[in-house]
Amino acid sequence: MQAGSEQLGSPCEQLAPLLHGAEAANRLGISVAAVLPAGGSGERMGGGTPKQFCNILERPLISHTVQAFERVTWIRDIVVVVTEDNLDLMKSIIQQYGHSRVTLVEGGATRHRSIFNGLRAFAENKPLGFQLSKPEVVIIHDAVRPFVDEDILFKVTTSAKECGASGAIRPLVSTVIASTPDGCLDHSLERARHRASEMPQAFAFDIIYQAYLQCSDYDLDYGTECLHLAQKYCNKKAKLIEGSPDLWKVTYKRDLYATESIIKDNLLQQVCIITDMKEDTVQVGFLLHEILKTQVKQVKGISSSLCKNVHHLQNMFTEQCFNFIGINDKDSNFFGTQHIVDVLKSTSLAVLYPVVLVSVHLIVSENMSYSSRVEELSGIRELAKEAKKKNILVYGLLMDYTKDNLRLRETVTQGTTVITALIKDRSPGLIGQMLVV
Repeated sequence: MQAGSEQLGSPCEQLAPLLHGAEAANRLGISVAAVLPAGGSGERMGGGTPKQFCNILERPLISHTVQAFERVTWIRDIVVVVTEDNLDLMKSIIQQYGHSRVTLVEGGATRHRSIFNGLRAFAENKPLGFQLSKPEVVIIHDAVRPFVDEDILFKVTTSAKECGASGAIRPLVSTVIASTPDGCLDHSLERARHRASEMPQAFAFDIIYQAYLQCSDYDLDYGTECLHLAQKYCNKKAKLIEGSPDLWKVTYKRDLYATESIIKDNLLQQVCIITDMKEDTVQVGFLLHEILKTQVKQVKGISSSLCKNVHHLQNMFTEQCFNFIGINDKDSNFFGTQHIVDVLKSTSLAVLYPVVLVSVHLIVSENMSYSSRVEELSGIRELAKEAKKKNILVYGLLMDYTKDNLRLRETVTQGTTVITALIKDRSPGLIGQMLVV
């Protein structure tokens, strides 16, 4: 790990996600918007809270889905359709989590009626008081499918531009069977020839809007498949695109736990190590970097001298890093840790997810006892308590430092195991604790 600005990547590398979005928009050559129906009551979930408003890492599920769409720069407008009872709740979510491209529309009594209302926000915006331009392609996606990525959105959008309609599909997991009126097996479908229809789906706007204008009350009340409407009323056969396994829909309570686990795994994929230029901290930083690389997709290093410049940490934020390790030498307490916390507070990063900061402190065992050093560092509790108010989770780690390279590597390896567990679990119960390895 080398200290210096080059560790942050070149300006071109930092802007790569934005350039990708701009290039995609240029290649599309069309305007694109999205409609997210979010009017479900969550009956299969159980409990009184509709699933789209259940919390995942202390943030409503629907906010995670909206964030996935807001990352895609070539999607111009995002319409979220909710029931009248949940309009105020959704307004507060938009404000709290800084969603900037969202327009709220009141939903209908059924899924199709809600989607129709969302489309009307573009086609009939003046009577409704909106200022939305009609897009050439509209993406329809369930608000409870948070793991949609730009690749599948781009594929269904380009296919809709060419064919008029497109949708994601997945292989069937189980065989589909039909039963007789008396509950006996009638027949089964050949699984290899059939697919499960998923989201997202995309349409030339005029096609899907005309389909809804012609739609029968029966289809509006009992139908679920948008692709079917485009085919039935506008004679447009959809292009089907194989989607990833992550397109599943949060339906049952167990799905909430699976969703949280996936998000935590995703958050673990990038870590930033912050050191000063002293020999001992740089050495520990090198070892941490080397060992973490075997467990984490991307590990970056930055010196604390750069950290004092807010711009350098904010460069890390553009890459959506939510995990920081600050290494303090044997003579330091919390000045460096406090500075990192202050910089994090000045950004909006922790609005989206809990940010983890592991404050590593070194000790030379022959000079000071562990108990004395732990007592000396007890101030981490108050620091962590204040940081938690801003969704920043601060943990302490006391690590034995020795000039013996073999022993030091063993200690750092043990410390890496603890750090990885802290980052993955993001447990509020351990914040402000000084763990020892």
